[in-house]
Amino acid sequence: MEKKYSNLSYTRAKNRVEREKGFYTHLAIYLVVNVALTGFKVWGDLNNWDDFINALVSINVLSTWLLWGIFLGLHFLSVKYGQAWEERKIEQFMNDELSNNSRK
Repeated sequence: MEKKYSNLSYTRAKNRVEREKGFYTHLAIYLVVNVALTGFKVWGDLNNWDDFINALVSINVLSTWLLWGIFLGLHFLSVKYGQAWEERKIEQFMNDELSNNSRK
């Protein structure tokens, strides 16, 4: 019985690490792609400082950061706060299984 709990604890910890790793990968891709896209969009407006700043804060540039950032925020919330629900359900199923096994 103790071995089942240790295997389950390991599996849960491994799944948590995989979810966090997925989030950090998403974050890195978000930063790299958005910096590259911003560079390409602003490249033509390097004639003077005012044109560069106006291009940098244009809706064309900021929309990508904002929309993708919303999804990145949702991913973060699911990784950090979605785990509690999942762990409660796992615990419930484990307890149900243990009670069913003890009845047999």
